[in-house]
Amino acid sequence: MSTETRAPAKLALTAVCLGFLMITLDATIVNLALPAIGADFGEPSTAALQWVVDAYTVTLAAFLLTWGAAGDRWGSRRVFEAGVAVFVVASIGCALAGDAVWLIAARAVQGAGAAALLPSSLALIVHQFPDARERAHALGVWGGMSGAGLAAGPVLGGLAVGLADWRLVFAVNVPVGILAIVLTRRAVTEPPRRETQLDFAGQVAGTVSLAAFVAGFIEAGHTGWGAPATLALLAGGVVAGAVFVAVEQRVAEPVLPLGILKIRDFAVAAGIGGLFNFCLYGTLFSLALYLQRAWSLGALAAGLALVPLTAVVGLNAFFSGRLTGRSGPRTPMVAGALAGLLGAAGFALLPADRALVAFAVVSVVFGCCSLAMPAMTSLAMNALPGQAGLAAGVLNASRQTGGAIGVALVGALAPAAGMWLVAAGYALVAGLAFAARQSS
Repeated sequence: MSTETRAPAKLALTAVCLGFLMITLDATIVNLALPAIGADFGEPSTAALQWVVDAYTVTLAAFLLTWGAAGDRWGSRRVFEAGVAVFVVASIGCALAGDAVWLIAARAVQGAGAAALLPSSLALIVHQFPDARERAHALGVWGGMSGAGLAAGPVLGGLAVGLADWRLVFAVNVPVGILAIVLTRRAVTEPPRRETQLDFAGQVAGTVSLAAFVAGFIEAGHTGWGAPATLALLAGGVVAGAVFVAVEQRVAEPVLPLGILKIRDFAVAAGIGGLFNFCLYGTLFSLALYLQRAWSLGALAAGLALVPLTAVVGLNAFFSGRLTGRSGPRTPMVAGALAGLLGAAGFALLPADRALVAFAVVSVVFGCCSLAMPAMTSLAMNALPGQAGLAAGVLNASRQTGGAIGVALVGALAPAAGMWLVAAGYALVAGLAFAARQSS
């Protein structure tokens, strides 16, 4: 890239990353606000609090594939800007929520906006940085923003609740979103469009399947695995999933072309993405409640207790982009998975009292799991270089699906049992990482 175009490209990267930062922040910033939200709304059940988190991640996961294809057809920049605008309006709705149902509905709209801007952000980066090495670095910055957002979320949430009000965690999105739109209009160019057809039948079946599974896992934690409602929801998820697969095999342009899962590196990246977010989102949700309920810490104190974990997540996500550019994706993915495994086991073995020093040490180890994040993204995008919107949509649908199920399933278990499940998940990540090519 020439010197003349370098500054605009950096400004474009800033615009895209600002939008992406908002949606990664909102995946975790609400966790430490959950007890305050519960108190404000008359102590709703843990299941309702899980839906405050999962209404966002379910709609985000469900609409990613459709919006990834829509970005290829209608223009990634146009879809990105629309997604940011919807996200900002929904954030205002969250901040003004008068009860749990209102908040959950507004969170779902937030997720729909995030689903539009997330795959478009990756497609814009691929277009803006045609050189492979500069693209790897840009994707590292993008992945680092993911780590920074996930890392800063619990801390900022704790600060907002401790110093002001839980509604601030949503209001902060408004100026960030407006700035992202202004910078996008100024610096981001539109990639070439590709004619596609939208698969509405597949979209509906996939959404119903995911929502039913998540609801089933949440209901299991509330009424038990053998309860009729739990079994009905899980069975509904299986049936809708089977319909989704059948539809995808028959339509001309499926929302999820099943053939791309035969591409080894892409299948590995998508599998790692789902497992990684299952583990990370489940852990952050469980720890946020554990610190406040079992250790009786306030929201601000709990946020500060998570600083070692979140700081390391952010730092290593940025570092991983450079490491991936030099050595390929396998090394950082394996290293991140092993760190997550050891950290999750450490959390499971922590004593029941306020062992803050031990908690901090384990948090640092666990935080190194973020080494895997930019590496999996680079692996996926390089596996489908001509279909950036599709690749981004499928990868992030897998990630957000994993995150939604992680909050539902890990949140339904006792803290120690949940952490052992997370450790097993990271062991699977490590196994999958060895199947990836060492160079990308």
